[in-house]
Amino acid sequence: MGMGMGMGMTDVLVVGAGPTGLVLACDLARRGAAVRIVDRSPAPPRTSRAKGPNARSLEILDDLGVAEEVLAAGSAPLPMLKYRDRLPVAETDPWADSSPSPDAPYDRGRLIAQWRLEEILRDRLAGYGVRVELGREATGLGEGPGGRHVDVTFAEGRTERARYVVGCDGAHSSVRKLLGIGFEGATAEDQVMVCGDVDLADGALDRTRWHQWFDEDGAVMLCPIPGTRTGWWFQAGPERDGRGRPLAPTTDGFRRLLARHTALPGRALTRAELLSTYRVNVRMADRFRAGRVFLAGDAAHVHAVAGGLGMNTGIQDAFNLGWKLGLVLAGHAGPELLDTYEEERLPVAARTLDLTSERLRATLEAIRRPGGGLDAAITPDTTGLGVGYRWSSLARGLAEAPQAGDGSPDAPDSEGRVARDGDRPAPQSGDRAPDAPCVDAVTGARTRLHRVFAGPRTTVLGFGPGSAAVLLEVAAAYGDAGVRTCRVYAAHEDRATFGPEAAVVDDEGHAAAAYGTKASAGTGTGTGTGTVVIVRPDHHLGLSAPAADARSVRAYLRRLHGGPRSAEGAAEGSADRFSGIGGRHR
Repeated sequence: MGMGMGMGMTDVLVVGAGPTGLVLACDLARRGAAVRIVDRSPAPPRTSRAKGPNARSLEILDDLGVAEEVLAAGSAPLPMLKYRDRLPVAETDPWADSSPSPDAPYDRGRLIAQWRLEEILRDRLAGYGVRVELGREATGLGEGPGGRHVDVTFAEGRTERARYVVGCDGAHSSVRKLLGIGFEGATAEDQVMVCGDVDLADGALDRTRWHQWFDEDGAVMLCPIPGTRTGWWFQAGPERDGRGRPLAPTTDGFRRLLARHTALPGRALTRAELLSTYRVNVRMADRFRAGRVFLAGDAAHVHAVAGGLGMNTGIQDAFNLGWKLGLVLAGHAGPELLDTYEEERLPVAARTLDLTSERLRATLEAIRRPGGGLDAAITPDTTGLGVGYRWSSLARGLAEAPQAGDGSPDAPDSEGRVARDGDRPAPQSGDRAPDAPCVDAVTGARTRLHRVFAGPRTTVLGFGPGSAAVLLEVAAAYGDAGVRTCRVYAAHEDRATFGPEAAVVDDEGHAAAAYGTKASAGTGTGTGTGTVVIVRPDHHLGLSAPAADARSVRAYLRRLHGGPRSAEGAAEGSADRFSGIGGRHR
């Protein structure tokens, strides 16, 4: 096989098989891309440090078809029982006031060991015929002639080719180092925590609580690991030597910490493994892309542990990048679509760094008082449901479609928060596309919009009678190019004129309320009434336009899916209608 080129060209080589790399590989594999995923570990790591997906990550895992397994393998977030001087002083359930809503069926995350989540994702990936190649460390990256591919050299001496490479290989990313991309930030040497997975004697502690002991001179936190009978996540302030320097974690050290802060004897801790020291590290890569190589997850950004956003930000990076790579590889979108990955995700990462640092500060402040605890880190922001991209070029730049609100690039925090009450403003381009319960118009089965969006396609929703013609046109031009159409009927609307598109009935009005289309749905059958909404494959709003403005709909779809198969100008000329089907770029 010579230099290992005999493998042929891979579309995407994913380096690193943690949650970020696995989500990306699953998304690409289901799009039919030739994807390979390598990891330098000789065996799948048993790490359990990340405590689980947040609400937004659950929506992504649902789209990938694994949410039910994750829910079954995990547990709901637990109430926190807080102690001072070994006695319980307060109990808090950070999720007590939160509940699922029509636009967000997951209002909270799920506790699950990271290795178990990775196992579920690896199984899903294997279903596409892709397996993680273990014990493979990337040691060299070179651009191929004309910049048309990347040559990746591995520690064993082989070189392999890929059209694109994505470094999902963690905070110490080899890919980032090989690219020479800076990783600016700070490590707080004094903010240190020791962590591990431990077993406690059966019945030693109530497994329906996350126990937190915060004393003047240290802290111990124990959270039960779902799917185990006696396993717990252990986090604590470290033991220190005579000069105040933190000592490395050991099983005996964990036993001493347990005996010192809790009412349990040290011997109640029967086993400790995966011991590690965590230092608060806040860093971000200067850029998330160099040519055909991208960075995602911890390779691109690391932040304070508060709020549990590390793994979740990575999963959401992967979901943003996957569909863009898919459309470019399929020849629909031009390579400039890939520029929007960094444009959208870098400001989110920067804001997450600020958010987690602020939550850490609030938590350190809270635990100085009896009854304070980790609930100080949990805010509506930590669900991930409010993250949007209003500043993105994919949310503006269509002259025919003026966007309300401020789309300036320096205003990522104008993100739409998830409002839960009354008539909220309609979501804007770039915002997360709301969910809504509805009924399948054909089968009568209950479903919801996120089920309609599921799978690797762009979705065009039509509200109101006037949208029917636009949906027909879109279905004819792009039906085989990764675009699906769905007519959303109001409960009172006549459904006699079924087109080829999928159709749902908004029987309780939740979809119209979520998308702000009540007014335009009208009750008549005039063709001027209606709204067309384009939802990107990652569930973010691309465009919402009056049904009469078919030009904006066409222009937006052309950006993501190329022109209809005939000449590029067909949409503008030829009686302003599409001719031909398909969506290949010339």
